[in-house]
Amino acid sequence: MNSLPVLLLLLLLLSLFLLSSPSHRFRNSTAALDDSTVYIWPLPKEFRHGDRTLAVDPDLALRLEGPGGNNSTILKEAFERYKDLIFKPWARSVRRWSGVYDVSELTVFVSSDNETLQLGVDESYTLYVGGEGRLSIFRGATIEANTIYGAMRGLETFSQLCILNYETKTVEVYKAPWYIQDEPRFAFRGLLLDTSRHYLPLSVIKQVIDSMSYAKMNVLHWHIIDEQSFPLEVPSFPDLWKGSYTKWERYTVEDAYEVVDFAKKRGIHIMAEIDVPGHAESWGVGYPNLWPSCNCTEPLDVAKNFTFEVISGILTDMRKIFPFGLFHLGGDEVNTDCWYSTPHVKQWLQEHNMTTKDAYQYFVLRAQEIAIDLGWIPVNWEETFNAFKEKLDPQTVIHNWLGPGVCPKAVAKGFRCIVSNQGVWYLDHLDIPWEDFYNSEPLDGINSTLQQELVLGGEVCMWGETADTSVVQQTIWPRAAAAAERLWSPLDATSAGNLNSTVLPRLHYFRCLLNHRGVAAAPVNNSLARQPPIGPGSCFAQ
Repeated sequence: MNSLPVLLLLLLLLSLFLLSSPSHRFRNSTAALDDSTVYIWPLPKEFRHGDRTLAVDPDLALRLEGPGGNNSTILKEAFERYKDLIFKPWARSVRRWSGVYDVSELTVFVSSDNETLQLGVDESYTLYVGGEGRLSIFRGATIEANTIYGAMRGLETFSQLCILNYETKTVEVYKAPWYIQDEPRFAFRGLLLDTSRHYLPLSVIKQVIDSMSYAKMNVLHWHIIDEQSFPLEVPSFPDLWKGSYTKWERYTVEDAYEVVDFAKKRGIHIMAEIDVPGHAESWGVGYPNLWPSCNCTEPLDVAKNFTFEVISGILTDMRKIFPFGLFHLGGDEVNTDCWYSTPHVKQWLQEHNMTTKDAYQYFVLRAQEIAIDLGWIPVNWEETFNAFKEKLDPQTVIHNWLGPGVCPKAVAKGFRCIVSNQGVWYLDHLDIPWEDFYNSEPLDGINSTLQQELVLGGEVCMWGETADTSVVQQTIWPRAAAAAERLWSPLDATSAGNLNSTVLPRLHYFRCLLNHRGVAAAPVNNSLARQPPIGPGSCFAQ
């Protein structure tokens, strides 16, 4: 018998075995990027581009112009941050053999010198990248904006246009010249971060804020305190943070100021929350008188003025730290049964001719009054609207979470609304796919233009029961980015075509961009969020 055919057969079988084994199955898998796709996330409102490739100088210079640009330290710091993201450390020392670059200077022109950050601040910008002034009177690339916060959004877009060519070791802008005119669809594009269920170090909170800026999100809803722990220092009532898990899992006043300052430099508001009267058991660790009794540790004691003195002290201290105009007072999931079973509370109810439902209303409205007196607009979870909409202060912002339907009812009554439907925008629900985050439309069921304007925007929620430092970023990203584009980009841009062909390749790309920037964004295609890849493969295909 000739041994050659047998040897060939054995080699064939061996090669088939290797190709089918887990360690080789994806070896030849490559992800090809479509040249016709625009890989900017979120998609700008309006853009045009050409077909040239421009080289960007590793010594890219910043030129600040206009009343708001000339002396803006915030913009100078933002430029340096983005320069570090665009150029690898070694790239600044590697120059083209010709020494000639198409984009050597970025001009940023800002019309207003007002750097106040409040809801509705102008975030619009225009970006020109033409090289040697082909589309702009300025040389190289130009961002024009009314405020520094619009300019920062333009810096993010510019950074996404800058791509390292590994063969030439040069940062390039493809499809130039670019003309982009952009602004957000909604003023409120939020992410809730829960630091009560699991303490998150300051460094992690900052990482989340940084990653939010990459997706042009602009509100961090800091759910600092809940029934499990009270980690925040309150000078007026210094024993409150005895309700923290340990003395090493706390936030000082200085920490809170630092978070607000860090966020402002990225154009991000901090909306703080204390959730009353429920979700407050941890308050009584330091001040047991806040509990109705040892057997009734929440809701907070409605019958004692001391309860409202503490709330006033907390809000007064927090008003010094958090300048944002909205403050979240919670008001959800309030079980009032033990109020009626606690003798002194029951007596108080009878003396005031109140039911426990009446007392719930009384508590929420009194907390609102304290916040309003301090210059805040109160935000409350939707149960308050469902229970006593006629009594709420007209300024109240209703925060949806239970499901669809409440925002149409709220805006019909003249209230403003924030959308966070738990069925599609709760990040701790690991089985919600990115498509559901993307397809959730905040204006569903609202046909009146005037009522649509009362929807401030939306917020994805990172509740912390099952997420700590080890998994929080990969639970947030990339699904939060899907909602971010829904909240930023025009409706017609986010509703056209097949998601798998129009959106998925771009979301893959943005997830890889986050990974390159050090953000632990999980694979897009996981059946459950935050799972690692199931095998080898390209970031652009997982």
